[in-house]
Amino acid sequence: MSFLRAFLALLLCFHPLFATGQEGTDPSKWKKAEFTGQPLAGLRVALDVGHYRLKPGAMSARGVPELSFNLATTRVIAGVLEKAGATVIVVNADGLVSSLTERPEIAAREKADVFISIHHDSVNDKYLRKWTHGGVERDYADNFRGYSVFTSSKNAKAEVSRSLALKVGAALYGSGLRPTLHHAEPIQGENRPLLDETTGVYEFSDLVVLKSSSLPAILLECGVIIHREEEMMVQKPEYQDLIGHALVQALAEVFPAGKREKKGLMKLFGN
Repeated sequence: MSFLRAFLALLLCFHPLFATGQEGTDPSKWKKAEFTGQPLAGLRVALDVGHYRLKPGAMSARGVPELSFNLATTRVIAGVLEKAGATVIVVNADGLVSSLTERPEIAAREKADVFISIHHDSVNDKYLRKWTHGGVERDYADNFRGYSVFTSSKNAKAEVSRSLALKVGAALYGSGLRPTLHHAEPIQGENRPLLDETTGVYEFSDLVVLKSSSLPAILLECGVIIHREEEMMVQKPEYQDLIGHALVQALAEVFPAGKREKKGLMKLFGN
């Protein structure tokens, strides 16, 4: 490991947004991005429920599969987006879509304007510890907590995707939440370049569900469910609602109302 990479690893471990701080976890300090009217009227948003039944993703500290969190959070976000006027297409609502490339294809067939994949996070195995919950020994890691946003430069609409990722990160941060930076740690399985350290936005070029999409696309990790406290927090409706409102704000900024007619969107995307 080079000196620079070693220094980055050390810096990340002590970064105030990286590991164990409580910032962003106090609901009394959350600031929901309120909206009036229907700021997303005319926008078609595909929400992808991450993972599927046979491979349900990360396991939480209490033994609940990620897919369950993804489904619950997507339902709340969909409701908020619909209230804001968007038409929402839920991809993989039944948890049966196993193909990553098929997901954005479904969204495109449904004439979605944008694709957002909803996930919940874990950590590298080296951080896992053991505890007993409900009489069962389970893994946990309380080192890292927070959201993260991913975009791919290989996406067909990479510029719009990057803009959306940055706007989502900023909206979540502005809502009082804080990101985890552990995906930037220079270790195998992580080492993702940060596009914005403050708001937790990453470049993940080869993330299949993003790079295979013909639509602007991002992936949102809503929280770290292997963290025992965060696992409980991400299940709260007010937390999920907060994320939904942040998405409304970001989508309204990236897809302004005056450009939502099909011709306007095509022009925006460079077609």
